[in-house]
Amino acid sequence: MSLKKKLGAGVATAVLGLGLIGGGVFAYFSDSETTNNTFAAGTLDLAANPTTIIDVDNLKPGDVMVREFQLENNGTLDISTVDLATAYNVVDAKGDNVDDFGKHIKVLFLENADKTGDGWVIGDHNDVISETTLYDLQNMTPDATENLQHWITWFFGLNGEDSGLPAGTSDQMYVAFEFVDNGEDQNEFQGDALELEWTFTAHQTEGELR
Repeated sequence: MSLKKKLGAGVATAVLGLGLIGGGVFAYFSDSETTNNTFAAGTLDLAANPTTIIDVDNLKPGDVMVREFQLENNGTLDISTVDLATAYNVVDAKGDNVDDFGKHIKVLFLENADKTGDGWVIGDHNDVISETTLYDLQNMTPDATENLQHWITWFFGLNGEDSGLPAGTSDQMYVAFEFVDNGEDQNEFQGDALELEWTFTAHQTEGELR
């Protein structure tokens, strides 16, 4: 074989070898695995029991009505706060009102038994967390599940639960309504009615690293 043919054959062999090496770059082992993932949102489900907290008639100035009810967290997520919104409508029977009936109905928010830890006792002034009229309450949104602790309950170690409402729990609530006797002529309210609507709105806790 001439030198030219030998070189030609050598070049051909070299090219073929490179081709084999190049082909080897794409020959590799592989494996795969598929994961099935789910994002399921929790639920906020707040309930008031009973849904009619108060229904009375034949009221007169000086009457006080104490009622109790429960706020229940029937969802799967913890509740951080429960805002209370107030709306009412006055039915003026005689059409002679010069004042707002709601200014004469005082609301006394009594102890949330679960938050204070010592329950509610009739006549105990310390049980009154706050008080205001329905008229003023319209412009407020208090947190119904906040732990507003009295110093006396702290002193005796009756701290109660933290603020908020964990999933699957409930709070025992107490509230009193007073038709305030202002010592003046309140005849304009005879025969009148006040229709009260309370809306409790639950809010979730802050997001967290999961």
